[in-house]
Amino acid sequence: MSDASNALNSPGSPDDVSKLPAATPLTRAALEIDEYAATLGWDLPARLFALVDSTALRKADPKIAAQLGLGDDDTSGLTPVEQDELPAGMELDKFLGTIAWPDAVVGCALVVERLMLPPGSEQTRPRNASDAQLAEWVANHPKREEVRITAAVLRNGKKEIALRLRSKDVAREVLTGPDLVPGLTAALLATFS
Repeated sequence: MSDASNALNSPGSPDDVSKLPAATPLTRAALEIDEYAATLGWDLPARLFALVDSTALRKADPKIAAQLGLGDDDTSGLTPVEQDELPAGMELDKFLGTIAWPDAVVGCALVVERLMLPPGSEQTRPRNASDAQLAEWVANHPKREEVRITAAVLRNGKKEIALRLRSKDVAREVLTGPDLVPGLTAALLATFS
């Protein structure tokens, strides 16, 4: 990921999230992963990342840190490391239940694409519909919005979401906050228990 993130977040670029003074390391990591996912385009499967402490990584394995583009002046705090592709056909919640992270991993992040409906849409939801019928209803809803969600959590319980709307696919329009998709962050936190 370092090649893409280095090009995207080059100092002085308008989308350089590494220099945001108010952002926490977790927020910066979520935004860095979001920017990386944005370079890949839309309509892609979920992507999983381990989050490791950048300083600890440089000390433990300088060779890998150099391959990832981490210099001594890197102050990002967390380094995202993309994991193997998720198993095809396996439900996300079941897959997350199979994960066990080594101690060196201080957090994790997941990128998923979903359809989102505006507030109040549930009032027109078909009653007694099956999961398949609900999925079809959402997919055909006139006010649906395609979103890319980057959920990031730390072992200590901190969480962050970066949410990108397909209709506003630019970095300055990415929404962030710890409680935007609480079910997803809870599922990721469970991978550390």
